[in-house]
Amino acid sequence: MKIYNTMSKRKEEFVPLEEGKVKMYVCGPTVYNYIHIGNARPMIVFDTVRRYFEYKNYDVNYVSNFTDVDDKIIKKANEEGVTAEEISQRYIAECKKDMDGMNIEPATKNPLATEEIDGMISMIETLIEKGYAYEKNGTVYYRTRKFKDYGKLSHKNLDDLQSGGRTLLVSGEDEKEDSLDFVLWKPKKEGEPAWVSPWGEGRPGWHIECSEMSKKYLGEQIDIHAGGEDLIFPHHENEIAQSEAANGKEFSRYWMHNGFLNIDNRKMSKSLGNFFTVREISEKYDLQVLRFFMLSAHYRSPLNFSAELMEAAKSGLVRIITAADRLKFLMRSAKTEDMAETEAEKFAKSAEYVGNFESAMDDDFNTADAIAAVFDLVKFINTMTDEDSSKEYLENLFDRLVRLTEVLGIIVDKEDEILDSDIEALIAERQAARKEKNFARADEIRDELLAKGIVLKDTREGVQWKRA
Repeated sequence: MKIYNTMSKRKEEFVPLEEGKVKMYVCGPTVYNYIHIGNARPMIVFDTVRRYFEYKNYDVNYVSNFTDVDDKIIKKANEEGVTAEEISQRYIAECKKDMDGMNIEPATKNPLATEEIDGMISMIETLIEKGYAYEKNGTVYYRTRKFKDYGKLSHKNLDDLQSGGRTLLVSGEDEKEDSLDFVLWKPKKEGEPAWVSPWGEGRPGWHIECSEMSKKYLGEQIDIHAGGEDLIFPHHENEIAQSEAANGKEFSRYWMHNGFLNIDNRKMSKSLGNFFTVREISEKYDLQVLRFFMLSAHYRSPLNFSAELMEAAKSGLVRIITAADRLKFLMRSAKTEDMAETEAEKFAKSAEYVGNFESAMDDDFNTADAIAAVFDLVKFINTMTDEDSSKEYLENLFDRLVRLTEVLGIIVDKEDEILDSDIEALIAERQAARKEKNFARADEIRDELLAKGIVLKDTREGVQWKRA
């Protein structure tokens, strides 16, 4: 399996720190509002990476934080006249609803920055002791130039660096030893949440939060650190400087970053009026469509979001789900149980699509090519099965389809909505009602099943049904 490592700018063979295990940290959102579709891309991409590792039988320890103390959270809290904690807890709950809609597997741990302050203070103390940090009037700064490898991830030359990206500077430039030094701890401001520290009341800088949370829940060294490419500099660069200076060892073996998401070929921004939350998208589409759309391009490529592309994703998803539903329908009415020899040969041939799927995913998680392999399997299923197919053959093909789509986080088997046995029971009750000339009840049952996506067809042989 090869992963493109942002650090080396090339694909590298994945070799875990510990055989059979993957330690993975993904930077999570700052929770001051509903998550937007830009937030959704890394969530979906790296959830799929995790799912593929699990498909390959790795034990994945997947940690993704919530930044629950931040200027934007405090601003929103002051606007509403509530605490910052109330804002962050509200939007963590809403974020989890959206993540559930996108079928994101729950992380092994979702640490909150506010619950890990003691560890951050301890790491900052270590950095001061080692000479990598210093305090001025209650603010603690990191000595950027002291870390000789600074810039190795973003491939920036230290002397050419200009301040950019997200900054946490809170004091005058004249207080810093060097204009490139960044904040580890900032003093309390009126109306802001604060914690007691050796440098006075205050709160941590953004970068130190992830360094400490990764260390606490995954250890001093991890396999993969991931996030959007906007985090490469300064956030991930600063994390490396902090973690490697404090711990004295390489922080992460592999760095993965997803490309930007554009809206109708323009950068998403509120001022352009092309800013969409996941919740807004969910009012127009099943979030499975959003997930399928996000995986339709390679994760490192820029991705353009548009109504046309979402409709295309919807059509593609329907194609896969329809094939799964057709298999389920054929399984229910199969005339024979055991697979014939010719069917066994056909089933063996379908392994080719599994191989193509795995080759695509092994090549830096190329979900676009993996989806193409799923479509090839769907075409095979549609042409190589009919009403004479055995139940075993159909079930094997169904399991094969489900196994691949599960890696992509696409749900094709929604049996939990209403069980087959429950459908059959309602059909039997409807038949009894019709016999007793209770047509009102019979119609009521038909409408009830239709509302749950079950379509009935009365034939001479009896009632046939299918999922819409």
